[in-house]
Amino acid sequence: MATLPNPLPKLASDPSGRSLGLRLPPGRLIDTTDRGPWHEPLLWHAERAAAPGNWAALGGTSGRAGLVPVLVDLGGSRGGPQQWDLAPADMSYPGDHDAEEVLADLWEEWAAEDEDWPGPAGAPALQADPDVRAAQVADLLAGEGPSWFEAPHLALVPARRSADVPAVIGWSGPVNHEDDTGRLSAVLRSWEDRFGIRVVGIGFDVLAVSVAAPPTTVAEAEAVAAEHFAFCPDNVLQGSGTLKAYAAGLLGEHAWSFWWD
Repeated sequence: MATLPNPLPKLASDPSGRSLGLRLPPGRLIDTTDRGPWHEPLLWHAERAAAPGNWAALGGTSGRAGLVPVLVDLGGSRGGPQQWDLAPADMSYPGDHDAEEVLADLWEEWAAEDEDWPGPAGAPALQADPDVRAAQVADLLAGEGPSWFEAPHLALVPARRSADVPAVIGWSGPVNHEDDTGRLSAVLRSWEDRFGIRVVGIGFDVLAVSVAAPPTTVAEAEAVAAEHFAFCPDNVLQGSGTLKAYAAGLLGEHAWSFWWD
């Protein structure tokens, strides 16, 4: 996959990140993959659990250093990223895929035979600045918000944009649905453009995004629900059971979560 110059190796000799214009707490560089150590760090994560305010304090300066913030879950039975079987060598570049084609392909694979792909959802109006919304959702996940992650820690990833983070680190959480996360990152790029999403949290098989332009009508929510079904069928099949019921939970929601069995 095409990658940018990676600033993380500098943290090996400069753990504070001052040479990158950062002021980092104690942390750890992760280069562990399913095939042994990667040739450079895939991500850095803080040793301390995330707390409200951490994202906002580091997010802006990390962007200037060529790094994207994300929360990674170090809790649960699978531990942190070093136990996730990361596979960066297997991931394609998100920019090589058309998001609508990816969604249509996945829809055809998982939907009933008489259910035609309805096409992509439109773009609702932004209700907040996407980066401000990301910080708000990150604070909720680090505080008393949804319990999607057991032990979220702030991490930094050398990525072009937030949507690329899963592909850059070689995340294999959706492997039972799609083994090339670059294709799913292409969809996330499209959601960045249409819904102002940011990838805020990643666990072993869970992904959370903030949403700055959520659907506000039933029709908009049902169109988004179809995309969610193609992206992550388990959200519907092992959740609400129907697209209409699932869509009702998307109205005005500021965060979306996805889980693959």
